[in-house]
Amino acid sequence: MMFKVPRGTKDLLPAETGSWQAVESLIRETCRLYRYEEIRTPVFEQTELFTRSVGDTTDIVQKEMYTFEDRGGRSLTLRPEGTAPVVRAFVENKLFGSPDQPVKLYYMGPMFRYERQQAGRYRQFVQFGVEAIGSDSPAIDAEVISLAMDVYQRAGLKDLRLVINSLGDMESRNAHREALIRHFEPSIGEFCSDCRNRLEKNPLRILDCKVDRDHPLMKTAPALTDYLNGESEAYFEEVKTALDALGIEYVVDPNLVRGLDYYNHTAFEIMSTSDGFGAITTLCGGGRYNGLSEEIGGPEAPGIGFAMSIERFLMALEAEGKMTETESRLDAFIVALDEESRKEAVKILGNLRREGIAADMDYMNRKMKAQMKAADRQKAGYVIVIGEDELKNGAAGVKNMAEGTQETVEFTRLAETLKSRS
Repeated sequence: MMFKVPRGTKDLLPAETGSWQAVESLIRETCRLYRYEEIRTPVFEQTELFTRSVGDTTDIVQKEMYTFEDRGGRSLTLRPEGTAPVVRAFVENKLFGSPDQPVKLYYMGPMFRYERQQAGRYRQFVQFGVEAIGSDSPAIDAEVISLAMDVYQRAGLKDLRLVINSLGDMESRNAHREALIRHFEPSIGEFCSDCRNRLEKNPLRILDCKVDRDHPLMKTAPALTDYLNGESEAYFEEVKTALDALGIEYVVDPNLVRGLDYYNHTAFEIMSTSDGFGAITTLCGGGRYNGLSEEIGGPEAPGIGFAMSIERFLMALEAEGKMTETESRLDAFIVALDEESRKEAVKILGNLRREGIAADMDYMNRKMKAQMKAADRQKAGYVIVIGEDELKNGAAGVKNMAEGTQETVEFTRLAETLKSRS
């Protein structure tokens, strides 16, 4: 039987992983500059963590979660997003007790959603995200947005568009909720079943519907910004002022609605405007989630964060011709001409590697010409030739592949010589 990779997933082969490693290194370095530290949470969590925090009317909970029952009868779910697990870890491990607040964290790892596969979207995908928990300052909102923009710009991306909105506090959202119900209710029968179910439970989700996004009522729906109370308006103005101070350009879009129920106040998305990127332009999204800690049993701890898909990050780099890779450098390749030489080559190979020299040798018992071709194909800096004469003399022929020059070096001095040439 021929096995294939599961639908909605893909293998990352060595030809691709160099680009992934370069992006991951850039992300980690940017987080270091902003003083965000890495957190790693389990790949699966209690199902209720996501139904309570993400929202039972969202597409993620209703249609996309990979949920299973373990042998103890507990309902578990492969994590579809990273914020809820991070906040759960923040609460469970009492990070709110740290004297350094807010607690600034980042994560990077696989997420799982059962959705239709399309360009840059898979059922298993890798997500990078940050969470700043413990502060309700508008300045930290701007910092989180700045970090996301900085990651993309440090990678060389230029075709970017930052869109922001305010979802307001609970009072503002309740006023907007009533306005949405009045707006959609007379014609709700024209909408999909999901929208009809959401009308009373969470009408804000209607604005995020992909099926009915072209319905005329979508364009005339009440804007949340028209229902912001004074406190929410003042908060949003401070966020914009901080972004202006950082020199970050943005567009205010009153229709921007994030797809998870825990968001309030600041919401934002970063989009690619590159011609070759594709129809789905969103690269990154996030926002503030005051109240999430309390929702899952913790103390009051306001937070803000974002998540970005690494797959879509790489797509944007490709669209702008900015693809980058970590160099897989091979310092030396050992060419052994007979069985006894191969035994010595194994010994020398171990010594070179212990000295921090990237080295390899032939394991296919090929002729010298084929071994030299392999060294050239792998772009070896030096080729070390060992044969009968070299074994007698205790010295190998060392060829500089770039310059074509060759010298004889004692076995015991090979590592020292190669290190001096690098």
